[in-house]
Amino acid sequence: MNIDQDDLLELACRLAIRAGDAAQTRREELGIGLVVGDTLVVETKSTSIDLVTEVDRVAEATIVGGLADARPDDGVLGEEGASVAGTSRVRWIIDPIDGTTNLVYGIPSYSVSIAAEVDGAVIVGAVYDPAGEVLFAAAAGRGATRNGEPVACTSPRATDPTAHLAQALVATGFGFSANRRRGQAEVLVTLLPQIRDIRRFGSAALDLCSVACGRVDGYYEKGLNYWDYAAGRLIASEAGAVLGDLRGGPGDSTFLLAAAPHVFEPLRSALRSADADERP
Repeated sequence: MNIDQDDLLELACRLAIRAGDAAQTRREELGIGLVVGDTLVVETKSTSIDLVTEVDRVAEATIVGGLADARPDDGVLGEEGASVAGTSRVRWIIDPIDGTTNLVYGIPSYSVSIAAEVDGAVIVGAVYDPAGEVLFAAAAGRGATRNGEPVACTSPRATDPTAHLAQALVATGFGFSANRRRGQAEVLVTLLPQIRDIRRFGSAALDLCSVACGRVDGYYEKGLNYWDYAAGRLIASEAGAVLGDLRGGPGDSTFLLAAAPHVFEPLRSALRSADADERP
């Protein structure tokens, strides 16, 4: 089967919207957020606060079914267990609902994330916010878009180069284990006095897209899964953000930092001083 970047991007965008709209419809049918857990079957995964719902599975089935119809030879790696080895050079990285806790509580900050990699390199990504009906998309080497319009990460907000960190609005997330959350809170104690403020939206994919479109100046998190950031990392990068870890690496599941160019180095230095990547 041929590999065409335009075709892969179109498929990623189409399935992200289809899955997000299906999830949104099912969420409304169940009245999620009115009485948590009363009409929705909520299960847990890694810990008692790591949630999964039937809405996640509706979204996943929509994506996996669409991929099987359009590209049956491709591989799939999915959060909820939908993994297929595949026989082509293409593998799809999917997170059917990133931000399930927000969905359960009726907070409109969750997303569908779909990326396609060829020979191990992500070349297209789509992140769809069904509550806001916003689609972020990117193709490697061709920039990033929000609902079809080009986006770019922030220009410097501070005229004084020494004030870039102090003027930075930074997003982050927290893990599901109590020990990791304790360490992440300790990092915040050190970081918060040095920046403008912290935002915690609850979806890593949307956090990265927020960097891409300039809503926040930077985002960092320790211990993400590949499906959490595969699409969002490409979108942020194509929008001009700088990505990496705290030790000169590219940024991955161990630690990921994404920021506007003028914020990246001072934010990385502050996080490294706080031992953000060395805590549990």
